[in-house]
Amino acid sequence: MIQITEKATEEFKRIMREENDGDAHGIRIGIKGGGCSGFSYVMQFEKEAREFDRVFQADDVPIFIDAKSLVYLSGIEIDYETDLLNRGFKFNNPNAVKSCGCGTSFAV
Repeated sequence: MIQITEKATEEFKRIMREENDGDAHGIRIGIKGGGCSGFSYVMQFEKEAREFDRVFQADDVPIFIDAKSLVYLSGIEIDYETDLLNRGFKFNNPNAVKSCGCGTSFAV
């Protein structure tokens, strides 16, 4: 299970409305090897769910997560934060034993 805050949901909806070229029907969230802590979070537009995906909803925006990534993302809270200098998605991952300072990579 994942949690998506209201702020993150609003940003997903804005991205789908303003930045989507029309082909995508949802957003894929996953992980890949890399970053300063071992794994990095990745997000991209996606046309449809793939085999073995779990599909979560952020209001009317489907969020696709593949089974392999879900092992590392189970229980995650996805938020969207803005401050004077930065804005972006924040991943609060209970499976991470350490995260980099910028919050874009983690280790398990």
